[in-house]
Amino acid sequence: MNSLIVMVIIGVVAGSASYTGVAFIRRWAGRARMLDVPNVRSSHTRPTLRGGGLAIVVVVLAGLWLLALGNPVFPWWAMTSLTLGALLVAGVSWRDDMRPMSFEVRLLVHALGACVAIMGIGVIRKISVPLGMDLSLGWLGFPLTLLWIVGLTNAYNFMDGIDGIAGGQAVAAGVGWAVIGWLGGQPMVGGVGLLIAAGSLGFLGHNWPPARVFMGDVGSAFLGYTLAVLTVMASQSNPVFVLAGIALVWPFVFDSVFTFARRLCRGEKVWMAHRSHLYQRLVITGLSHGQVSILYIGLATLGAVWAVAVVQGWRVMTVAGVVVVAAAAVSLWGWTCQRERCSRVSA
Repeated sequence: MNSLIVMVIIGVVAGSASYTGVAFIRRWAGRARMLDVPNVRSSHTRPTLRGGGLAIVVVVLAGLWLLALGNPVFPWWAMTSLTLGALLVAGVSWRDDMRPMSFEVRLLVHALGACVAIMGIGVIRKISVPLGMDLSLGWLGFPLTLLWIVGLTNAYNFMDGIDGIAGGQAVAAGVGWAVIGWLGGQPMVGGVGLLIAAGSLGFLGHNWPPARVFMGDVGSAFLGYTLAVLTVMASQSNPVFVLAGIALVWPFVFDSVFTFARRLCRGEKVWMAHRSHLYQRLVITGLSHGQVSILYIGLATLGAVWAVAVVQGWRVMTVAGVVVVAAAAVSLWGWTCQRERCSRVSA
């Protein structure tokens, strides 16, 4: 059977399973009163069910092992490491969704999950940059890989603050991994990417504004962790996948790093909840959740096109992508500041 048809079938089945799974979780969460109650740092105004991301976790991990049964080239040790690490992260996040835990405990488990992945898959040894140059990391490979996995796990969690944004980014990044995994001869990477995209799309059927259920930490931390590990996994055969992996989630990376640096310079407690991310500031200025989520999905799609150019070795498009994405990042920051100034004047 044509591989494209098989991918479509897998996507439809995974998406349908996710949509149905979230519906079951919504009913259970309603009975269990598992609610996200608004506070001064929230971007929503009414209590909303949470924990729907558990369906994404089940669809992706179960789907991965089902795909492996029909594909003997899947590396079993890498699959086991990804699964165990993801279960650690999802498990502590589900516990936090039900009863809040300290940030230090969650961070420790995230680091443990990252170490599990590193032991089974390896570290990022080289990074390919535009114009065909490779940067060898040497002994820095381990700490930088650990920082990448733990950092994206938490950044994705921090960015899951309005309806549709985390699920939309996952769909764009998942489709990107499915395409470049297929083009780059990485069937397992492509398969996980397809499952992430389909599972997140099914979830969005319940989460698109106005959301009827939130992803919760179980979904956002799992997605951040898995997308980070896919980058490490793909880079074992070709360092070009490091830049591609960053490109696929660049809106979340840029917003998180920019906001972290801004708060650090201001002497704020960077581990505390806040409403100073760029996407949150846009909502505060009057844009709807749907408008901001569509903006970020568009930026993520731009990153996916850039990632394909990187993997295919299209040097002109790769360099152009760097310029375009940098311009988009500066424009996002500038537009946010402009809207804030206009809001203060009108007030």
